[in-house]
Amino acid sequence: MDDSRPRTDHNAHLSVIRDGAVPLPAGLAGLLAELVRQLGRLAAEEPLVALTALADLRHVSGRAGQEAAHEITDRNVPIEEVANALGTSEAAARTYLNDYLH
Repeated sequence: MDDSRPRTDHNAHLSVIRDGAVPLPAGLAGLLAELVRQLGRLAAEEPLVALTALADLRHVSGRAGQEAAHEITDRNVPIEEVANALGTSEAAARTYLNDYLH
C-alpha cells in the first residue's frame, strides 16, 4: 500500500504549522535531526538499545518541559503567545503546558 500521499500531506501540514512557530536554533534542530536518524537506525538494528535511549530521553525531556512550563507560568506568558510559539491552538497549548505542570 502506497502511503506517500497522506505522508506528504501530513508533512506539508506540519510545515505550515511550524512556519508560524518559534524557530529552533540551527544547532538544536541539527541535533534533533541526528537524534531521530540514530534512533530510527537503532530501532531497526538494536531495539532494546533504542528503547533504553528513549526511556532516558523521556526523563530528560520531561524534566526540561517542567522547567520551561513553570517559567512560562511564572512569567505570566499569555496562552495566545504560547500557542503561537508552538504553532497550535490555545486549547492545545493549555493541554501541553498542563501535561508538564502536573
